[in-house]
Amino acid sequence: MKAQILFAATAAALLLAACERPTVITQPATVVAVPGPAGATGATGATGAAGAEAQKGDTGATGATGYTGATGATGYTGATGSTGADGAQGQRGKTGDTVVVVPR
Repeated sequence: MKAQILFAATAAALLLAACERPTVITQPATVVAVPGPAGATGATGATGAAGAEAQKGDTGATGATGYTGATGATGYTGATGSTGADGAQGQRGKTGDTVVVVPR
């Protein structure tokens, strides 16, 4: 049994030594810049040029003609007038003054 353990230990050492180990490359740490205090405010920029005038849109369509209104209701009949005043009484006729006209 000692020979088997000795053989297994030797075989494991040879097998592990025969494997190619990858080369480990260590990258340097990335330097992070820490911002400092804010600087002075810059001068105000110049005013921009005026924009072009926009085009006017087309005139909209004319609306439809409206409906004709309903005929109005008939008005009320007027009230009946009052009876007129009595006329003045004429003169009594004269007797004996008859004129006869004779034709020629």
